[in-house]
Amino acid sequence: MKQAPLYSRSRKRVSPPATGPAGAATAATAPGSAAPGPARASGTAASGPARSAYAAGSSGPGRSSGAPGPKAGVAASPAPTNVSAWRTWAGRHERRLWAAGVLVLATLWVWSLRDPAPTGPRLSAEQLIAQVRQDLLEKPAPSRAMMAAEAIRPSVVRVVGLSNDQDTGGAEDRNELFSRNVGSGVVILENGTILTNLHVVQGAKRLRVTFADGHESEAVMIGAQPENDLAVLRARSLPDDLKPATLRSTGDLAPGDEVVAVGFPFGIGPSVSAGVVSGLRREFRSPDGQQMMTNLIQFDAAANPGNSGGPLVTVDGSVVGIVTAILNPSKQRVFIGIGFAVPIENAASAVGLPPF
Repeated sequence: MKQAPLYSRSRKRVSPPATGPAGAATAATAPGSAAPGPARASGTAASGPARSAYAAGSSGPGRSSGAPGPKAGVAASPAPTNVSAWRTWAGRHERRLWAAGVLVLATLWVWSLRDPAPTGPRLSAEQLIAQVRQDLLEKPAPSRAMMAAEAIRPSVVRVVGLSNDQDTGGAEDRNELFSRNVGSGVVILENGTILTNLHVVQGAKRLRVTFADGHESEAVMIGAQPENDLAVLRARSLPDDLKPATLRSTGDLAPGDEVVAVGFPFGIGPSVSAGVVSGLRREFRSPDGQQMMTNLIQFDAAANPGNSGGPLVTVDGSVVGIVTAILNPSKQRVFIGIGFAVPIENAASAVGLPPF
């Protein structure tokens, strides 16, 4: 009778023993089969030592194939633990771990810089409105006229027509102030090209301009447009931070739009006055009756002698016209509420700039 195969703890199948005392006992009982009981018991008893020897890892009489087992005295390798596996994984991803750590620290640092959340009670809509009104009363917002004036101020110049070689054109020469042609101008190109009124420079022997930073320079007239009372000047020397004005089309200009006039009335300035557009496409005849001007912008911002040639700007500081004249039925050369400006499209054509 065949003996059942033995299995080790590792579940590997092994061949039944072929030699040894257990084998001899089995062979002795085979011919007669007279004592099946003892043979079965002998065979069973023999299988015990063989199983124990194999499980212990030694080569004994119970091994049938004679295959070498594990060497005696050599311990089996221990299974990897969680700590060693973590160290191995960390070694492979060291750079990523450092980057992640730096990112976390940076996030925490940025978060610490944030303003702490408000701890006070939440305000209702009425309380918020009241708070805003209180803030405006304590610190009012800058006016639109002020912002427009600040935008155009670097481009506004004082223009003086000198009648003799001894006159320096300084504002301190009060005795000669009213004998000169004093007006305003606006820089429109970085090369020092200036727009002003023709009647400001007409008849002068020399021209002198003063820029916003106080820089003074001689100037020459390089062009004129008599029908619109416009003159084009070029300064001989320029300041380092010269800023030309921004020009804007009058195509979308409408009565009621806010405008600001900046210039040197009576040589004082730069002075700022604010108003609105009173009308468009107006006509004006010069006091001597010799010239009729058309397509003018009418405005009510204060303008006086000396404002001539200065810019008329919108609330964003863009030039839409050149202040040209004031209307006063009397012989007094003072403002009574009606001023006129040449549209910037006409003024730009005097310089040779393309239309908007």
